[in-house]
Amino acid sequence: AFVTLATNDSYALGAIVWANSLRNPLDSSDPANLALLGRPNLGCTFTKLHCWRLIRYTKAVFMDSDTLVMANIDDLLEREELSAAPDPGWPDCFNSGVFVYRPSEDTYRRLLDFARSCTSFDGADQGLLNMFFNDWATKDITKHLPFTYNCVSQAFYSYLPAFRHFRRDIKVAHFIGEVKPWHHSYNSATGQVEPREGTGHQSEFLQHWWDIYVTQVHAMLPAGAVSVQLVTCGL
Repeated sequence: AFVTLATNDSYALGAIVWANSLRNPLDSSDPANLALLGRPNLGCTFTKLHCWRLIRYTKAVFMDSDTLVMANIDDLLEREELSAAPDPGWPDCFNSGVFVYRPSEDTYRRLLDFARSCTSFDGADQGLLNMFFNDWATKDITKHLPFTYNCVSQAFYSYLPAFRHFRRDIKVAHFIGEVKPWHHSYNSATGQVEPREGTGHQSEFLQHWWDIYVTQVHAMLPAGAVSVQLVTCGL
């Protein structure tokens, strides 16, 4: 199974585009859930942990809804828990935007206990998961996914020679940061995305995201479901 998470309407839009890209080659507001932890500040961290409760599946791949599948990734299901790509900011940590895991109620309970007793070093799920799976960097190199399975957008500019060399191998683009693909403008007359400056997003992948949105997603959305940022794009 491939799993994602949408915490608001904007991320829901991203999730729909993500699902379409996959088909074609947890901030929780629930007071009861947050009360279980006694840590309302955990928000999204707590929600993402729910993916371990999908025990109808023996194995799954979690992907943030701001990722975009560029090529077939079925081979990820041959990997074991916890397989993930290194984070470019601190390669001894994995980036939690894409990871392979085994759903398990036992793991879920242990994660909750861990979250209850520890503070994530980055205040989010990535820090918490790296603290829980703290031997990822050293124990088993086979659980280190190639960077091409979670190629974060800013890396395109921080190491442009490598991006050019490995471009054809990139399987998943990850639009990290506050500005997401749906925050950019799209010119419906030319069919071209108009990227906002300074975001570090690679225009080629932004264009691919918008091509999927325009051709496969926009028409299926109910009236009024599109955010203001998208309405102003002339769609």
